[in-house]
Amino acid sequence: MGDTEDLSDAHAIRRAVFIEEQGVSYEEEHDGTDGACIHLVLYDENDMPISTGRIMVTNEDFIIGRVATLKSHRGQGLGTAVMQALIDACVMMGAERQILSAQIQAREFYEKLGFVAYGDIYDDARIPHISMERIGGKLCCHHAI
Repeated sequence: MGDTEDLSDAHAIRRAVFIEEQGVSYEEEHDGTDGACIHLVLYDENDMPISTGRIMVTNEDFIIGRVATLKSHRGQGLGTAVMQALIDACVMMGAERQILSAQIQAREFYEKLGFVAYGDIYDDARIPHISMERIGGKLCCHHAI
């Protein structure tokens, strides 16, 4: 986590999921904030990058984003593991509240991790999203990967 020097592994996962699979443009995916974020990448047993996410800290906000797992590795709890690690990092940095912008189709995934939706549904990169927040300094559950 935190390697802002070489983000090629995180970018490769995000390109496969957001750009190639979901049709998000390169410009929308690369928002220019990666250098200000803390990144996490999970690797498989062959050192292939398979899942990623990031945290952006702005003022007092801890924003989790760009959470993605390669299609070939979904259903194994990797997204949950990434989220738990990111939540833990936020808590270690003093966050009592974590926020994120969830694709509507992923809302239930985030709810299982203790996030609650607020506000109206909005469009981001032509994909419906909802703002979500999680209050508290402890994880709701721990899963081994």
